[in-house]
Amino acid sequence: MNMMVFEYGDDAIVVDCGVMFPDSELPGVDIIIPDITYLRQIQGRIRAIILTHGHEDHIGALPYVLDEIDAPVYGTSFTLALAKAKLVEHALEESVEMREIRPGAPFEIGPFHVDFIHLTHSIIEAGALAITTPVGTVIHTGDFKFDPTPMDQRQSDLHTLADYGRKGVLALFSDSTNVERPGITPSERAVRERLSEIMTAAEGRVLISCFSTSVHRLQIVADLAHERGRRLCFLGRSMHQISEITQQMGKLHIPPGLLVEPQELRNLPRSQVVLLLTGSQGEPLAALPRVAVNRHRWASIEPGDEVVISARVIPGNEKSIFRMIDHLYRRGAHIHYDDGSQPPVHVSGHGSAEESNLMLNLVRPRFFVPIHGEYRQLFRHAEAAKQVGIVPENVFLLESGDVLEFDGAGAQKVDRVPVGRVCIDVGTLDEVGDIILKERRLISEDGIVIPILAINEHTGELQVPPEIVSRGFIPMDEAKDLVESARQVIFKTIEVSNTEEIADWGVIKEKIRTALRRHFDQETGKRPMVLPVVLEI
Repeated sequence: MNMMVFEYGDDAIVVDCGVMFPDSELPGVDIIIPDITYLRQIQGRIRAIILTHGHEDHIGALPYVLDEIDAPVYGTSFTLALAKAKLVEHALEESVEMREIRPGAPFEIGPFHVDFIHLTHSIIEAGALAITTPVGTVIHTGDFKFDPTPMDQRQSDLHTLADYGRKGVLALFSDSTNVERPGITPSERAVRERLSEIMTAAEGRVLISCFSTSVHRLQIVADLAHERGRRLCFLGRSMHQISEITQQMGKLHIPPGLLVEPQELRNLPRSQVVLLLTGSQGEPLAALPRVAVNRHRWASIEPGDEVVISARVIPGNEKSIFRMIDHLYRRGAHIHYDDGSQPPVHVSGHGSAEESNLMLNLVRPRFFVPIHGEYRQLFRHAEAAKQVGIVPENVFLLESGDVLEFDGAGAQKVDRVPVGRVCIDVGTLDEVGDIILKERRLISEDGIVIPILAINEHTGELQVPPEIVSRGFIPMDEAKDLVESARQVIFKTIEVSNTEEIADWGVIKEKIRTALRRHFDQETGKRPMVLPVVLEI
């Protein structure tokens, strides 16, 4: 949920506008966005929203924020293309002004002189913002690493950073994500060697899952597929969308005849196919997790296939990822994931400790604020800044909502503004700033339905007909037809699920929840909260 506001006088700019994804403790929640109460309070002063790059945690909340806040959006051409795709889904593309920015082409927004500085990251066209005000220049790094051999030969602009350092920088706000890792983050090119080894030795299909925004990773896979005489297929909505955008923009180069449509896979020998799939974090409805339980329409796993998870394990996703890996092993696949082996199948897009120190030494700020990370990472980054020479009292460890004020005398924390998180159910567009409020609202409006299932852990069969308990929805005693039809939906859902899905409580509960909410919506026009309970017999 990256979002920061810079204010001078009666003018304000917002840097980034991101989302966070929920964990298993938030049933029915699709995404989480920042509480924008403060933006509403100052909306008459907001001159722009500036995007450092196109990752979801930096642009994902744009449709929800721009529905209330009227401001132009600034970003590079690729970042704006990703942002526009989101706005199109919410029918906002015509009402939002988008302004392209480029490295080396500073621009003015009221009292702010903004310079976009190119930095390497796991997504293309990422960069830092040097924001010059009458009080001084502050630099917001966005997400970065210093890749010495980037795929597109566009190295991080260290010269411009150093120039600002020589001129004098009031404050540096710097990425802390990988500050706990010693050394330097490997180049993106480091994954090519391992992927090449896997693809060369593979006798069956090669399935590679990574973040769809990792355009350089997609290019490496496309190049290797072409060199090895294999055809390439994209699977997953975001993989299709971003591959199309990048090809149209000339950012992803696919040789003629290399791509194959999903429906053509069954006609090709398995030894001649490479698949690029979504689902590296084990998301139940993404491509790779569906392939793992043999429920994908076009793709399947056979013994001897090679599966590469070319992405890091995001904290909180461990269970779903390793559950998916277990399913893949059951199907006889060879699995390769980020287990520390060399050469790697994945490298981070964030700079490690030495790169964080290099940023500090290049910019040489008077004040330092670590951003982008858990509190322990911010703390470690703050300590590192003191060790490279930043005066301890000039290092500020801020938390969301803190207000830091700079003036001629120095800097100090002066206030707090309202902050928090708003949970979004994409199906209903319910927005709440607190989990309990979300539950109360859903229950008060449409009620709650709890289907209770007793499933035999060995056979995967229902031992008795499902019991359906309801509160605040409709009187179940007076709606016997609806109860019976709901039971039939549950029977049908289990019937079309395979044994692995049924044995995986997380998957089967999500399928039943989705099917029942759709059924109740069609039959009653209401969408109650559905919380399936599975009893293991």
